[in-house]
Amino acid sequence: MTQVPRDPDFERRVRASFDRQAVMATFRARLVRVGPGEVDIELPFRAELTQQHGFLHAGIVTTLMDSACGYAALSLMEPGAAVLSVEFKVNLLAPARGSRFLASGRVVRAGRTVAVVSGEFRAVEAEPPGSLLAMMTGTMMSVRDRAGLVD
Repeated sequence: MTQVPRDPDFERRVRASFDRQAVMATFRARLVRVGPGEVDIELPFRAELTQQHGFLHAGIVTTLMDSACGYAALSLMEPGAAVLSVEFKVNLLAPARGSRFLASGRVVRAGRTVAVVSGEFRAVEAEPPGSLLAMMTGTMMSVRDRAGLVD
């Protein structure tokens, strides 16, 4: 289903907001695709982001999917709105191993105030390639007219 953005400048706004996220810079994550209601974020494997068994930490996986879903929702919001996560559920399906990962966020349904989103986290360079490692469902809220909260 093709989504219709309320802001013709949505891609620039999403990319500018992503560039301000210190946590994404810390992880060395890159925004690789922005479309109406769809965002992909790439993450290279780094040992500093692993848990005690050498897998990418579940908190890192969740953070990447949360950002991908949030930016997917933002891409459909009107100019001047900001996005905040209201709730989400994560299913971890397999240990996160690989040399490169992709977090994808998609809007399932967007309203004026809330958007229902889904996310996937895959190992792009692993055996087998494209392995689905985690899934997310969540709700994102559009915030307007609050000082300091503009994406």
